[in-house]
Amino acid sequence: MPLSRRTFAAAALCTLLPLSACGSGDDGGTSDASGKVEGDITFQTWNLRANFKPYFEDLIAEFEKKHPGTRVKWIDQPAEGYADKISADAAGGTLPDVVNVSPDLVAPLAKAGLALDLDKAAGKYRKEYLEGAWAGHQVPGMTGTYAFPWYLNTGPLFYNKSLFEKAGLDPEQPPRTYDELFDDALQLARKSDGEVATLANVPTIEDFGRYGVPLMNDEGTGFAFNDPKGVELLTKYKELYDAKALDPQALTATPESSGKKFLTQAVAMNPGSALDLGNFKKQAPGLYENIGITDQITSTGHANMYVMGVMVNAQSRRTPAAVEFAHFVTDAAHQMSFARQVAIFPSTAGSLDDPYFTKEDGTDETRVRVAAAKSLKTAVNYTPVLFSEQMKTELRNAVARALQGKESPEAALDNAVEACDRLLRQQG
Repeated sequence: MPLSRRTFAAAALCTLLPLSACGSGDDGGTSDASGKVEGDITFQTWNLRANFKPYFEDLIAEFEKKHPGTRVKWIDQPAEGYADKISADAAGGTLPDVVNVSPDLVAPLAKAGLALDLDKAAGKYRKEYLEGAWAGHQVPGMTGTYAFPWYLNTGPLFYNKSLFEKAGLDPEQPPRTYDELFDDALQLARKSDGEVATLANVPTIEDFGRYGVPLMNDEGTGFAFNDPKGVELLTKYKELYDAKALDPQALTATPESSGKKFLTQAVAMNPGSALDLGNFKKQAPGLYENIGITDQITSTGHANMYVMGVMVNAQSRRTPAAVEFAHFVTDAAHQMSFARQVAIFPSTAGSLDDPYFTKEDGTDETRVRVAAAKSLKTAVNYTPVLFSEQMKTELRNAVARALQGKESPEAALDNAVEACDRLLRQQG
């Protein structure tokens, strides 16, 4: 999968999986992971071969040496069409034994009986992982956990100190609450006659979560982001949009286009990660000299976490080997070695206390890494695992209608919840 802090694209696989895909090992697979670790298994990653081929080849060789009689065939799929590929393999009975997934990919596979319940098959390993990360691949309405947590990501807010100063704001005191954010954004727009927006993105489901909006009911059978707090957030964004404190092109923005707006100093704040600092330094040295770094703004006290996982096919004929390998990939030692190669974070308990994630050396890169690691200890994945790409589109369209004044924020969110609930029922 792309190593980015942004939400990873996925599709609602459950609408594509035929009934023949459902089941729990009728083709000879077993959920018993207690047998001998042996035999051939397949391991599928998500767009990782190009940059990390030596890492995974060494990882597999180490596993095969540790477990004589095993052989791991590594398959890497491109980012484009990954969800469709998993759907086709699931329907055709060719799903690999061990699969790299995101939470929204694992949910329909779990519902179809194709994702092994690790609480039952590998519950002894649960204590090795951060609680929030282990919960990342649990599915509302189902008991169980359906993938080992792999790496995590999160990031701070970057802000342009120069733009803050020009607007009469203290560049050393960035907003730390939503009220401060909205107030500062309106001042930035006013002082620049609408030339400088503060934000370049409309609110997504994770933004509603960070604001403290309940996203689903307790049973996981319906969405709830149209509650008064959700309406309040969208009303605030409507005020920003009207004042040009929210970029006028936010309705069609992508993470890439928003990043370019920040790079060219057309917007004052943008979420990012440690990966971005090198890009700023190379492409926009003027921005880099004025870069400010602050924490994600939340009303909950919990930052947003992106989590990747490693799922075991419930119909695997080599369940002991598949479970052992999935755990091997995601254990503390191997997550730590992977984190030293790329700006991601391990999901294993205690790993974030390593000096690599706690000791600053005066560089901005380390400062971001240390701050992100600290926030990840209590971070949560706000995006519901049942929130499909179609649902994201429904919410985005509703937000656009409200910002453009075509519907009130309340009506827009009511309609979005109704549409998302309908799609949820179609998932089964």
